[in-house]
Amino acid sequence: MSVRLGGVLKELRIHLCQTSSQSAGVREFIQKNYVNLKKDNPTFPILIRECSGVQPRVWARYEKGVERSAPLTNLSANDVFSTIKQLAK
Repeated sequence: MSVRLGGVLKELRIHLCQTSSQSAGVREFIQKNYVNLKKDNPTFPILIRECSGVQPRVWARYEKGVERSAPLTNLSANDVFSTIKQLAK
């Protein structure tokens, strides 16, 4: 799985809890896909933010400071990747 990030997308932030079951798919996504995603996009800012009790969510920042977000609660690692690809379009 790979996706090119950039163009109008300027930054990606992933918020998750280190222990909650709601963030399990996000943790799995990070363990399995983060390294390859970063290798494919070495200069693109991908920020991982962990906080106890937070609801998992991905934030995408575009040109002129426009931001969109999507919830990642109880999603599988594949669904998290699909959500990121949607935000990258």
